[in-house]
Amino acid sequence: MKYTPDHEWLQIEGDIATVGITSHAAEQLGDIVFVELPEIGAKYSQGDDVAVVESVKAASDIYAPIDGEIVEVNTELESAPEEVNTDPQGAGWFFKMKISEQSQLDALMSVDDYMKLLEEQG
Repeated sequence: MKYTPDHEWLQIEGDIATVGITSHAAEQLGDIVFVELPEIGAKYSQGDDVAVVESVKAASDIYAPIDGEIVEVNTELESAPEEVNTDPQGAGWFFKMKISEQSQLDALMSVDDYMKLLEEQG
């Protein structure tokens, strides 16, 4: 698992990254009521807006953690967006990307680095 400062997680399997938001982000957002997913085949650069998650508190963008092409989306979230709250790092994943630039993974955070970031943010 890799993490971003924007509270996204990546599970890497070969050249595919499954992407979602962390438990911390899901807790901060509150009850998720809507998820807008990207189109399969769409290509994104690191930092691009890829998806939107709306909660009772606010709407928030999900960013591309790396360069890549969307190869699968979690359509279950369209009818059950609460999966993001109940299992954010499992069934609540958002999309899968074919990794364009493997070297970008090196700049992402480990779980220990991510935990330190949360501590620093209070």
